[in-house]
Amino acid sequence: MRILITNGDERVALATARSLVAAGYRVHVAASRRSSLAGVSRGVRSWRVRSDPLDHPAHYAAEVGAVARAQGIDLLLPVTDPSVEALLEHPTALPNSIVLPFPDVETYRRASDKVRALELARAAGLDAPESLVLATPADRGNLPAASFFPAVLKPHRSVIPAEVMGDVSKRKVGITYVDDPASCRAALAALPAAAFPVLLQRRVRGPGEGLFLLRWNGRVLAAFAHRRLREKPPAGGVSVYRESIAAPRELVAAGTRLLELLDWQGVAMVECKRDLATNRYVFMEVNGRLWGSLQLAIDAGVDFPALLVACALGRAVAPVRNYQVGVRSRWFWGDVDHLYLRLTRSARALHLNGTRASRLAAVRDFCRFGGAHDREEIWRWRDPAPFMIETLGRLGLVR
Repeated sequence: MRILITNGDERVALATARSLVAAGYRVHVAASRRSSLAGVSRGVRSWRVRSDPLDHPAHYAAEVGAVARAQGIDLLLPVTDPSVEALLEHPTALPNSIVLPFPDVETYRRASDKVRALELARAAGLDAPESLVLATPADRGNLPAASFFPAVLKPHRSVIPAEVMGDVSKRKVGITYVDDPASCRAALAALPAAAFPVLLQRRVRGPGEGLFLLRWNGRVLAAFAHRRLREKPPAGGVSVYRESIAAPRELVAAGTRLLELLDWQGVAMVECKRDLATNRYVFMEVNGRLWGSLQLAIDAGVDFPALLVACALGRAVAPVRNYQVGVRSRWFWGDVDHLYLRLTRSARALHLNGTRASRLAAVRDFCRFGGAHDREEIWRWRDPAPFMIETLGRLGLVR
């Protein structure tokens, strides 16, 4: 069985590759360079794909399809939103027999649309942040009073059409933290028209906690939850240090209902914050693909890539309900970035709003790593090449 994983420079691609090599599959990785993070992992064959799924999605799908045909690939696992969308939008570029374990493109888009997903999350029983939908750029003048802030601006999708003449391309847009109406108006003015509708949401005070699910043929076969301990940027973003927690029943019930409403097939992450004022889970977004902190779930005992592949191949999969709680996983270089930001920028500039403001505490927390339950995400004694490649890249010695 041959499996092709895309976006080899992503940490999720490395975690997926390690999982599937250990499961006995013949694993191939496609990336913009042969010496990618996942491409240098033990037991992996690496292939170069020159097109970018954002700039040229059709060309990208054609290149990935050509690799799949040449190598006799049986199953394809894209691991980022742009690559997933490019391949779902251009299925004719892929071999007819290849398995792509995702829902159809319209379902994927519905889950990725933050405005539509917010409505579904409310229907599923999750709380939602106090929100205002700005439908068009003309709504920039219809902002709430200063008491609404601090807040977060979220374009309705993270991948939007790009305003480029002559070719069908896309671009990524992220969330923006705004502390007052003036900074909100400036951030809105910088957004392209295709980013609208935009959600303006009041900041929720509390830790980020995520629920990870595998749903196949109408059944949830695996569930896992984690808490973010440190992020990049520090106010909220990519988790760089996180721990496994017991999956709360109410969150599992609501997450399961949300995927039912989407008629979801595959893996998904339901991202929430636990509101410290109410102790209830407040919905942030759905990620309908394998996620950046995947290695933590695998280390704790829920091997989502192997389970997903088994489901896609029609094998019997026993539900996975139990895993080790309290396992912590750190992305070393991401944690270095977190520390650097904490030491070089003020709490106000980082939008910390008075929380976690001590630089000394940041250094202490960074150095506290190394307990019995701590795991390095990238570094592995039996597979050191990915960490070496990442480190050399950070030092500017490889590209």
